[in-house]
Amino acid sequence: MPKKIKLGILGGGGDSLIGVLHRVAAYINDNYEITGGVFNAAHEESVAFAKEIDIPTGRVYADLDALIEAELKLPEEERIQVCSVLTPNFLHFPMAKKLLENGFHVICEKPMTTNYEEAKILQATLAKAKKVFAVTHTYTGYPMVRQMREMIKAGELGKIHKVDARYYQGWINSIIHDKEKRSSVWRLDPKKAGISSCMGDIGVHAFNMIEFTTGLQVKSLLCDFNYLYDDNQMDVDGTVLIRMDQHVKGVIRSSQVATGEENGLAIAIYGEKGAFRWEQENPNFLYKLSDTEPLQVYKPGHAYNSELSLDGTKLPPGHPEGIFDAMANIYLGVAKAIRGEAYNDGEFPTMLDGVRGLNFIESTVESNKQGNIWIELD
Repeated sequence: MPKKIKLGILGGGGDSLIGVLHRVAAYINDNYEITGGVFNAAHEESVAFAKEIDIPTGRVYADLDALIEAELKLPEEERIQVCSVLTPNFLHFPMAKKLLENGFHVICEKPMTTNYEEAKILQATLAKAKKVFAVTHTYTGYPMVRQMREMIKAGELGKIHKVDARYYQGWINSIIHDKEKRSSVWRLDPKKAGISSCMGDIGVHAFNMIEFTTGLQVKSLLCDFNYLYDDNQMDVDGTVLIRMDQHVKGVIRSSQVATGEENGLAIAIYGEKGAFRWEQENPNFLYKLSDTEPLQVYKPGHAYNSELSLDGTKLPPGHPEGIFDAMANIYLGVAKAIRGEAYNDGEFPTMLDGVRGLNFIESTVESNKQGNIWIELD
């Protein structure tokens, strides 16, 4: 197989932040070439954008159906192998399903679908397709998050007692207090965003971070949402109590109206032997706490780190890496999987993570709807 994997991109055109993130991430480790795609709903805008980023326009298609039809006519060694789905949430499921059914690997933004039932259908589709499917929970790509995961797996904290994860942003403040704006933005439209805004967009990252680092699963939860206005159908703030296996309990706090907050994802994990603390806005520092020893600080690139952490580190110690590198590490893991190479199961979130995420989101909505009661997850 050629070194460069042929990548198609759906969505992410114009000034899309997520589009820039994925394109840069795909290039960082020299594993992919962007071959074509559908960058915008309007074909002329897609073509113009392709010219802007210097992508040949011959394989910029009007829609997904046109892409699939044309690509499948090409010799296998020439056609797009994997597609990144970067569209608004309501398009994730139909696009990902059609891609899998036609033999393409998929890298999908989260939430993977807009509801749990669709997630299970997509899981069954993947089982038949036998392709690689990644969900871009980007923060799992940070070297120090991976280091935390490996140290917990090795028993560094002993029995886990409690987890505390939060994801605070304030960006919806500029929208939510204006009736016209909150009635028109797609993030607050259930038909486009799904059944949840805050928990579906960012709270699910905190949920994923907990399960990724601890290796444990959330068994049940109790949720309380805040909508701020009676005419707003979507949560913009929420607190979730969680119960995990092995008698572990914790809390997930998520908000899009936390005034002044930027991208405040953080996690703390407390065990019988010690604790870990990590913050996304300062991602190169992993803190280990103890009752009997001084505070320890782990940083990327050092030989004391795990193989998984070092594999995701591109620069010598002291050279900061960030969100582009974290996403690039997910793309790197996907490239290994597509090529049939050996890889650590922590290198990229899978379909199972996507299914778990939708189960979590729907359970939080149901818990709040029923008067803040405990809900069991599948």
